[in-house]
Parts: sequence; structure tokens; C-alpha cells
Amino acid sequence: MLNKDEILGKAKQVKGTIKENLGWVTDDHQAECEGKTERIEGKVQERDAKAIRKTEEAAEELDEGEAVS
Repeated sequence: MLNKDEILGKAKQVKGTIKENLGWVTDDHQAECEGKTERIEGKVQERDAKAIRKTEEAAEELDEGEAVS
């Protein structure tokens, strides 16, 4: 299941994509670059959160396996 940071990262990607495209349409290079940066930051945030979640899930599985033994 997605955690809060994964969802926030995805939202940041969407916001950045919109800003990037609006900058491109309006020929506003600064807005376009800011949007691209925000989109990439969101992607990194989502991937970091996903890695943390997967690590926690794996640790829980290991703990459950040791408890059964």
C-alpha cells in the first residue's frame, strides 16, 4: 500500500508536469524549468518513499519468519 510520501511525490510530479507544460505553451522558460525540477523532485521523493516502504515490508516478513521458527 502506498504511504503518504509516495502520494505526495506523485502529486508533486503532476504539479510539476502541469507547470512545465504551461511554461512551454506560454514560452516561459523559467516556469518550464521550475516545473521540470519539481517533477523530478517528486519522482525522487516517490522512489525514496517506495524504497523505504519495501525495506520495512521485507523487515516485517523476516521478523514474522523468525517468530514462527
